[in-house]
Amino acid sequence: MEGTIRDPDTSSVVVGVDGSQSARDAVRWASAEAARRGRPLHLVHAADTDGRRFHLSAASVERVRRAGSELLEETAGAIATEHPDLHVTTEFSRRDPVTALHRAAGLHGTIVVGNRGLGGFNSLMLGSVGLKTAAGARTPLIVVRGVEDGTEAGVVLAAVRDELDLECTRYAAREAELRKASLRLLHVWNALQSVGNVVSMLDNIEEIADEYVERLKAITDEIRGEHPGLGVHADAEKSMSVAGVLVEASHHADLLVMGGRRSPGYIGPSLGHIAHSLVHHAHCPVLLFPRHGQDLRRKP
Repeated sequence: MEGTIRDPDTSSVVVGVDGSQSARDAVRWASAEAARRGRPLHLVHAADTDGRRFHLSAASVERVRRAGSELLEETAGAIATEHPDLHVTTEFSRRDPVTALHRAAGLHGTIVVGNRGLGGFNSLMLGSVGLKTAAGARTPLIVVRGVEDGTEAGVVLAAVRDELDLECTRYAAREAELRKASLRLLHVWNALQSVGNVVSMLDNIEEIADEYVERLKAITDEIRGEHPGLGVHADAEKSMSVAGVLVEASHHADLLVMGGRRSPGYIGPSLGHIAHSLVHHAHCPVLLFPRHGQDLRRKP
């Protein structure tokens, strides 16, 4: 890749830089996260000049390259002022942003993206780059939201659905410990959705509820055993809107961690509808953790 100052560490925090306010917020958040973890920060500016090579002159490509390199240098300088001990690498990529971010993260990196597009209607919601990056991510990805006032709740919130979320919950527990925060495990189940799957369940709602509570308890006990010094609280709620409950709970959290189950979609992978709602409406940053071995037929 052109203009790489230094190859990123395989477990770097990787963040996209495009000059927008959303990207600047993401860079500030990613810098603090990398410092908290003791990991390098890797800044990526993806110009997609390869994809536009038939439409750009050599002079235009050089102007794009120079502007991108200057933006990376300015951003790295600002980070050094705030986090002088943080190891920062930069990369100017000729690829499209989604490919560049996935490639930079490799197998072990964490991707951080802003929550808005560059302008127009896309500026009102998570941009297409963010959505595509989140949908195709095979490593943890964080959408930075709700950080404008800088207040901290001292809580990491983990959305728990079933036993496949154990690794995701462990990740959330480590994040809580790094922040010296407590961990809240929240399971939300939709009775109507469960009943719709099997008509005979109409007379067994309480049994279904007990089963969900037992699953949550098993994960909670596991986390408490592995992290005895961590404050862990577990709640199970019934609601017709799982996403609505999680969005409301995000008011009182510094980070919302959720297993990122995906749907194949018609033109490639896409986020499940709950994850999609959270990255657009949550009141705190949302970390999507890849659920390996997930059943794509089950859409959250």
